[in-house]
Amino acid sequence: MERKSFAGMHCSVAQCLEAVGDWWTMLIVRDAFLGIGRFDQFQQRLGISRNVLTQRLAHLVRHGVLERVPYSEHPPRYEYRLTDKGRDLWPVLTAMRQWGDRWAAPDGPPLLVEHTACGRVVEQTLTCPSCGDRLGSGDVRVVRGPGDLDHLAGT
Repeated sequence: MERKSFAGMHCSVAQCLEAVGDWWTMLIVRDAFLGIGRFDQFQQRLGISRNVLTQRLAHLVRHGVLERVPYSEHPPRYEYRLTDKGRDLWPVLTAMRQWGDRWAAPDGPPLLVEHTACGRVVEQTLTCPSCGDRLGSGDVRVVRGPGDLDHLAGT
């Protein structure tokens, strides 16, 4: 089955999915955050076929999530590193991990995230930047933003 493209959809969630919306892609991003950067390392850790890995890495480079950096001239070899755009996926990956820890890890979380400065285990929470309150889906509402096309058209 061919994957649907969301490139023409005017939605920030759809555009994120266009760049990183399949399971192999987010697992590659996860491993990049864990310090994996070389093709063979990704392949070994993920058990992914070479052709699928090649396609996913090229896709992530094309979308500016990873960059190819040479590490050997003879023979030419590259490793993949997160760009600023890729590092901005940290909260997305963290939310996915925390959801998996809660709903799909009956023996407990496979990984914990510690704050390097104090050594304490941390969890990502959404908070209001003005008052500091913790936010859940019932505490917010969605309003039109400056990029809303209907808003720009005056409707």
